[in-house]
Amino acid sequence: MTISSPAACGVGIDFGTTNSVVARALDHGQSSLVEFAAPDGMTAVFRSALCFWQGETMRGALGHEAGPWAIAEFLDFPQGSRFLQSFKSMAANSLFESASLFDKRLRFEELGQIFLKHLLTHGEIALNDLPDTIVIGRPVRYVGARPDAALARERYDAMFAVLGRPINYVYEPLGAAYSFASRLADPATILVADFGGGTSDFSIVRVEAPGAARRCVPLASAGVGIAGDTFDYRIMDHLVLPLLGKGSTYRSFDKVLTIPAGHFADFGDWSRLALMRNRRTLAELARLQHSATDPAMIQRMIAVIESELGHSLYEAVGQLKRTLSSETHAELHFRGPGLTIDADVSREDFESWIAPDLRRIDQTVDEALAKAGMSPDQIDHVFLTGGSSLIPAVRKLFQQRFGEQRIEQGNELTSIAHGLALMAVDPDLHSWVAADDA
Repeated sequence: MTISSPAACGVGIDFGTTNSVVARALDHGQSSLVEFAAPDGMTAVFRSALCFWQGETMRGALGHEAGPWAIAEFLDFPQGSRFLQSFKSMAANSLFESASLFDKRLRFEELGQIFLKHLLTHGEIALNDLPDTIVIGRPVRYVGARPDAALARERYDAMFAVLGRPINYVYEPLGAAYSFASRLADPATILVADFGGGTSDFSIVRVEAPGAARRCVPLASAGVGIAGDTFDYRIMDHLVLPLLGKGSTYRSFDKVLTIPAGHFADFGDWSRLALMRNRRTLAELARLQHSATDPAMIQRMIAVIESELGHSLYEAVGQLKRTLSSETHAELHFRGPGLTIDADVSREDFESWIAPDLRRIDQTVDEALAKAGMSPDQIDHVFLTGGSSLIPAVRKLFQQRFGEQRIEQGNELTSIAHGLALMAVDPDLHSWVAADDA
């Protein structure tokens, strides 16, 4: 489905940490999702991933792909590729300057522009045919211990400049709220909880009856840098990293010391894990293996990096998490060069691992309610969206606070883009633009 039809009045882009979705606004107040003819079949969900390899036609040139095509390229040629996923999580990180890709270094905005060009191409979207109004979703709070929102805005501006149109930034949960409001026939106050890959964001919106001069009014938003990627890392931390040496020891002269946690920090962020395959890191790990009290553990970590096992390892972890959303027990089975894992996991175990994260999410909901000056009983509907909203412990948190009868779900991966596209033709679009982006 292309976007070149004259009926396309605006575009909404949900640029997500894990997945990205594009929707177009139509002239009769509806929106439709742009679909992609991916290797595994038609889909409206485009994985936020990039794969690079050295070009053959010109020295120093880089070949690249994005989305499901990037995954296919990487799986076909893992040894000669560099795979990046969740690079959005670097947007507000002032310590991240560029990604080292063979002989080139690419800044965040350069990665983003390459990604966008592939997204448009695979969606059969011509730059010249884009409508004038483009709405982009952004997190309420960016990922990181000290996220720099101004830096993220600067990088977003440079990234989306490739579209050649003015950009309107809207908080992602407000996009989902606008989408959900289109289902309602009566006035209501709604809380939207958007669980993405990198952040969990919450917005409270007042919805008036159809036909009102202003149908939706945003009241408050709050966010926290905890979401699906964090939950994946909890599994990694408890099941995988102990096999790779975390918590074990090494000898330093006449002392036996615990291996520094810094060696495992990059395993918490897939975008950094993919970059560990470099001469300096591998040399450092070789020295660590020589002094480790259990060298086999460090050899397994080296195998994960050298054999580019990160993608398949995270896929196995993600599948375990998804299975535990519907089953009370699941198994993690992984086979790779130098690493074999067989582990039985209960939902109760997983929920204990993410309990501190759920407490922080709960506190962030409190923050959103306090900003709106509201109590839980003043919320009529709670709309849960994003992949991690399917985790039973996440849903239970909201059931306990708001009651089962007020919980709504659906279109977990596409509701934000749908709402952003509808906003693109709203005469009051300016009132939805994020406060620090106005």
